[in-house]
Amino acid sequence: MSELAGQRNEAMKRSIQLTTLAFCAFAASDGAAEEWRSGYSLYGTPGLIEMPSAFVRPDAEIGMTLGGFENQQRVSFNFQVTPRFSGTFRYSRLAEWGGPGTDDLYDRSFDLHYQLLTEGSLRSAVAIGLRDFMGTGVYSGEYLVASKTLSPQLRATVGLGWGRLATEGGFENPLGVVSDAFIERPALDFGFGGKPSFDQFFRGDAAFFGGAEWRFSDNWIATAEYSSDGYARETSLGVVERETPFNFGLSYAPNADYILSAYALGGSDIGFSATLVIDPKDRVARSGFEAAPVPVSVRTRTASGIGSDSVVVPVAPALEDATAAALLAEGVVLQSLVFSGSTVRVRFKNETYRAEAQALGRVARVLTATMPPSVEMFVLEPTGAGLPLSTVSIRRSDMEALENRPNAAARSLAQVAFAEAPAEVGQAPLNMQASAFEWGLSPYYAVQLFDGSDPLRGEYGLQADLRYALLPNLTLEGTARYRISENRSDARVSDSTLQPVRRNVALYGEAGEIGIEDLALHWYERPGRALYSRVSLGYLEKMFAGASTELLWKPVDSRVALGAELNYVVQRDYDLGFGAQDFPELDGVYDVVTGHGSVYYDFENDFHGRIDVGRYLAGDWGATFALDREFANGWRVGAYATLTDVPFDDFGEGSFDKGIQLTIPLDWALGNATRDQVDVRLSSLSRDGGARLNVDGRLYETVRGGHVVALQESWGRFWR
Repeated sequence: MSELAGQRNEAMKRSIQLTTLAFCAFAASDGAAEEWRSGYSLYGTPGLIEMPSAFVRPDAEIGMTLGGFENQQRVSFNFQVTPRFSGTFRYSRLAEWGGPGTDDLYDRSFDLHYQLLTEGSLRSAVAIGLRDFMGTGVYSGEYLVASKTLSPQLRATVGLGWGRLATEGGFENPLGVVSDAFIERPALDFGFGGKPSFDQFFRGDAAFFGGAEWRFSDNWIATAEYSSDGYARETSLGVVERETPFNFGLSYAPNADYILSAYALGGSDIGFSATLVIDPKDRVARSGFEAAPVPVSVRTRTASGIGSDSVVVPVAPALEDATAAALLAEGVVLQSLVFSGSTVRVRFKNETYRAEAQALGRVARVLTATMPPSVEMFVLEPTGAGLPLSTVSIRRSDMEALENRPNAAARSLAQVAFAEAPAEVGQAPLNMQASAFEWGLSPYYAVQLFDGSDPLRGEYGLQADLRYALLPNLTLEGTARYRISENRSDARVSDSTLQPVRRNVALYGEAGEIGIEDLALHWYERPGRALYSRVSLGYLEKMFAGASTELLWKPVDSRVALGAELNYVVQRDYDLGFGAQDFPELDGVYDVVTGHGSVYYDFENDFHGRIDVGRYLAGDWGATFALDREFANGWRVGAYATLTDVPFDDFGEGSFDKGIQLTIPLDWALGNATRDQVDVRLSSLSRDGGARLNVDGRLYETVRGGHVVALQESWGRFWR
């Protein structure tokens, strides 16, 4: 062995010993590990100021942070996916990225943070993480960090960083003793971005970082840190100054909903951050503002049968009208009512309550007041898109006995029987107490977030919606918009060798003020047991018109569902009128057959998984993988990625389609009973590879809310 190699090995051994001693000594520190939530760093992650810590936020918490200093600003979205694992999406503006006088860089980045060890009375918390682990790697770095609560007012953090987190005080990588591959960090060739930088992870020089937090009152925390991020590129270009690796901060957190912080950074900059904290498991309104349900009407005499259980008895019009009116007052539309002996079967449409279990409770209460005393069994059939979804059998005597009992929801759930709904769709014509024609006019604002050259694009105007139900399961639905103002016309249309099936979405509606967003006929059926079907014809979405067919197999009590979809569509004109777009290079319109086979699984821990395999709009073949976490109050947070046979170079910027999806139920925010929700997608640029048809009313989301798993999970709202 050469003398130089021997010296290098000795240096690595010393760095490993130093690192090990630091972590072991820190982990052995005694102290109080009482509840003290981690703060959010300037990067929007659990941490100190710019450095991470080993702490995590409460399970399922969402933190949205706006922070930065003069030359760099960051908007971050952090989600505590599980009690130990969190992910962060970040959009950053880096001023004069190429040097003084050059253009700003707008960059998207993702982080992962996993807590290896939780904190104990003698053990520190230990975490490992990846910062900006795919794409351009502007903030790319990895870390191993330990944090310890030393007293109710003091806690400390020490860590080891790589990549950007080793540009201040760096030394030879201690992992070099494992393999020489860890010694050098190769130059990052990010290409079109969007790909994980596996060849970078934990390679190159390492450096220590650390800090301390002092909670000197219930609402105020002072922080000091030694940063191992030397802003090497920025300081070399003269766009950022750093005179010292020490940062200092002061944070104000009067409650669990927000954190305000100010910082002194590197002896030369002042920084600020504001974090809005959301707990999706909780509600903004502690109690709903909807009207209280009618009380259960208790019978005063013993019920007697009105006929054999197998005999269908005609319903008196006055009784049906009274029941329909009472249900409509509760926000529920009666679709059919049939007597059979001492049983009444009621099919209804829930137009008001996000949780189908709440609608079931309201219907059952109304029936105790309107049904003859001899009716003992209520068989309720919630519907979606005019299709019966399940049968829920509830004894009237249980309603009477349990309404005011402790733990009434759990007691009633134990007495309820769930079963498959009958396959036939029509029991009776659409109840005309609810209008078959509905329309509305409202303002709208359509936003495109985090474009590669502009953080916010959008348009606003007036939106008209219509819905005409020819039958409960056959509807004509459409949306038209009058555009008043927009800033999409200068949006960047990225290069690609594929047919422009998505990247030119900003051009749609630019040619005129009024445009048809969608206008289609939707027909739903039950072709067999546990089977559901959909056929949609017309202008299915903003960019495509044609026909869409779908078949779903989902037993009422199953967590598994299988689906198949087949579509034939043509690309619409930019003016959003009734025409199809003509492409000279194609000598006509662009038409495509697209479709997918899908597998859905509802896990027992709030997680929902989906895999779609098939052909996409640009003719590419591949698969989409999605995982969401959904909470009982309707919040949904998830991520997806699509990989197809389109090479990354042909796909263009981002390399492949991926992103984060949010569903925010409005009843959570407003407290009022409503089924409305806001869907948000944070993703790469709109690209052509992996693009799927955006047709409304897909079957799985239409059906699953009325099935056993969803009903049981939301049964706590049965008595509301």
